[in-house]
Amino acid sequence: MRAEQRLSFTRWTAGSAAVLLAATAAAACGGREEEGGTTASGECKGQQTTGITDKTLKLGGIYPLSGPASAYGDIPKGIKAYFDYVNAEQNGIGGRKVEFVVRDDGYQPPKAVEEARRLVEQEQVFALFQTLGTPSTTATWDYTNQRKVPQVFVATGASKWGTDTKHPWTIGWQPNYVSEARVYAQYLKTERPDAKVAVLYQNDDFGKDLLGGFKRAIEGSKISIAQEQSYEVTDPSVEPQMRNLAGSKADVFLNITTPKFGSQALAADAKITNWNPLHILNNVAASITVLRPVGFKNVQNVISANYYKDPIDPQWKDDAEMKLYTAKMKQYAPSADPSVPYHAFGWAVASSFHKTLQAAKCPTREGLRDSMRNLNNVQVPMLLPGVTMTTGNGDGFPIESMQMMRFKGERWELFGEVIDTRKVFGPLTG
Repeated sequence: MRAEQRLSFTRWTAGSAAVLLAATAAAACGGREEEGGTTASGECKGQQTTGITDKTLKLGGIYPLSGPASAYGDIPKGIKAYFDYVNAEQNGIGGRKVEFVVRDDGYQPPKAVEEARRLVEQEQVFALFQTLGTPSTTATWDYTNQRKVPQVFVATGASKWGTDTKHPWTIGWQPNYVSEARVYAQYLKTERPDAKVAVLYQNDDFGKDLLGGFKRAIEGSKISIAQEQSYEVTDPSVEPQMRNLAGSKADVFLNITTPKFGSQALAADAKITNWNPLHILNNVAASITVLRPVGFKNVQNVISANYYKDPIDPQWKDDAEMKLYTAKMKQYAPSADPSVPYHAFGWAVASSFHKTLQAAKCPTREGLRDSMRNLNNVQVPMLLPGVTMTTGNGDGFPIESMQMMRFKGERWELFGEVIDTRKVFGPLTG
């Protein structure tokens, strides 16, 4: 995939009253130039319309298409397939032809800042739809909020996207890392109440957030941390860290990594035959593309948690959304493998954006900001049954439910019930 990729989306008109109102509002609001951008008139007077007209919508995404986290470059393929389908077969969204400009930051925060500025100032995008990675999003959110540009459904589960009150234009999408850690801790309290845990974590805000959440979640229990090892994204391998952790004799291994290092840690765990801990792999590295290179026989009984449907899970074979996704991926992204979960992630988050913009009272930056922070039990068909999007006053986390899964044979198997972490653990606050 090239560093910059323009994804053309055709027009969007759905048959719902909400969409018709949005289209009407676009025409009523009009627009005028102000400080290099445009603002609305009419009932949306004064709100920003840079990057959106009654016929066009321009979005920007920032992904690591190269570098140590390039596995995530599959996500925009799923997004593109979803919108290509909507454009061709549903006449687009709200009558607007959408251009999606994808930029590559190589998982480097300074590069992410450069690309964010380019998208906002040169490309004049309406919103940033996804910036991937906690370090990259942390580096850009001051800028996007100062410019009052929506930074919608960032592809990172850092808890600060939902607890911070100084950056209202930025919001996450996936369950936050602290809540994910709570799910793992709850599982261990039931299944391994005396567990001694060895932890490998990425030495940045991502790794520290999940590890910190896990430590808080096991407070007051008999579960203990036997040893911690961190790694840098520039490290060639985590095998030295894994050998150190093996010396701890811990009976549980918590693997807090991104895909490249997730594969390395899984392979090292299999190679160290005198250490056989329960292996917990965090969600962001739980793709089949991470496990397959290690050899399925070497990753049996690894556990993780998820919130959207796995394309290779046979229980979804007759699911209407999965059948649609599989067919449209083959039609609109024929070179992409529909079984790759990152493609399904992209499909799901694109559908989530569709619904969020559809619900906006005004087709403006302010309208999108308000809509993404006022989601009311929104159903997204690619999410697991029982998982919906909800935000509101004091709650900036769209998705807060997960279900445990275990790797068996050649795929993940869900087990237990969907856990609504809001209800089980209480709200997460800053």
